[in-house]
Amino acid sequence: MANAYEVPAEMRDFAERSVAQARKAFEGFMGAVHKSTGSLGETTPSAFSGATDLSSKAVSFAESNVNAAFDLAEKLVHAKDVQEVLLIQGEFVKAQLESIQNQTKELGETAQKVAGVKK
Repeated sequence: MANAYEVPAEMRDFAERSVAQARKAFEGFMGAVHKSTGSLGETTPSAFSGATDLSSKAVSFAESNVNAAFDLAEKLVHAKDVQEVLLIQGEFVKAQLESIQNQTKELGETAQKVAGVKK
């Protein structure tokens, strides 16, 4: 007997292609962002290098978080049932909370360095 919640193969294929297209578009966008922030770093006076470092970290973290969401979407497309969806989602939330805590800490430390605050 087929699972009542089973996703038809056509819909699964469509979802896979959509995620792949969205990821490719995002990678193109991030390539442009990296190119523009790279050229900004070349023209920025050294007095502002700390702000450039902070901006680069923020962009890197955003890119990492969006890539994690794409990875989640790809895993969810291949989930076989609701239990697997819940397991995948739970693992994602746990990993992202840890990642965001680390990112927040690192951004805070970098911001303190930029501002000249000593611990």
